[in-house]
Amino acid sequence: MILKGTVGAELAGMRLDDGAKDLFPQLSKTQIRRIIDWGGCTICEALVRVASRTLKEGDLIALGVMEPERCIELSYAREELLFEDAQYLAVNKAAGINSQRTPYQLKGTVEYAVETYLKSLGSKEPARVIHRLDRGTSGVMFFPKDKRAATHISFLLKEGKVEKTYWALVAGVPDEEEWTVDAPIAKLNKFRYGVALPGRGAQTAFRVIAVGRGATLMEARPFTGRTHQIRVHLAHSNHPIIGDATYGGANAARMMLHCRSMAFTTREGKPVRATAPPDEPFRKICREFGIETEGL
Repeated sequence: MILKGTVGAELAGMRLDDGAKDLFPQLSKTQIRRIIDWGGCTICEALVRVASRTLKEGDLIALGVMEPERCIELSYAREELLFEDAQYLAVNKAAGINSQRTPYQLKGTVEYAVETYLKSLGSKEPARVIHRLDRGTSGVMFFPKDKRAATHISFLLKEGKVEKTYWALVAGVPDEEEWTVDAPIAKLNKFRYGVALPGRGAQTAFRVIAVGRGATLMEARPFTGRTHQIRVHLAHSNHPIIGDATYGGANAARMMLHCRSMAFTTREGKPVRATAPPDEPFRKICREFGIETEGL
């Protein structure tokens, strides 16, 4: 939810947090200060993170009110990275974390945590989000360390030259061990996509990894990068991802989709690969269906 209000003459000269309290009495000053600190406040569409900022008449204040559970202090230490060299780094994004900033949040996102890490190295480069994982999806995310590296990996992604492998736990047992879905994807509403015409071409290859009790662990390799592609193509195959309520998946503690690995070749011809282990909630839900992920 985004709240908006305009500063009148009676609030001009006040601190941002005090003025916002008058404009939005439904929020406590503690809530307002948290929103400001976490990057959910703009004045005239410019991000403001200083609660003592002096207000002027006519200022348009917008506050993004997010759920308290999203306020997770996220940071990356060098030893936690999946991969790092002079041009790229890769992290293991946790489920429930946003890949990049939203109108509600800056801190607690992968983008912010990576930028903070780059600053710790003395870099003035921003964290460039060149590909995203849905909030409920975990796994490998690559970040370029400079503009030249960003241009290269962005080109590879556009041309389908980045090898991406996902794990997905789906309901039921497929009739085939392997198959490919070649079906266009279109936006159906604000939150859902689906196989539809007109749509953008999308191809995903699927392979059975392990079969359990009423569920199957699948490998998915997307050859294109459409929004919700794997989720839509599995639902289209009548095997929705467990935990993916948007597309008909059974309830679970998390969405059971994990970016297992990514690989590509640098401009200089060097092969780069990062592999992310699934988290304990992912492994636990797999075990509940009789599937062990250790050693896979």
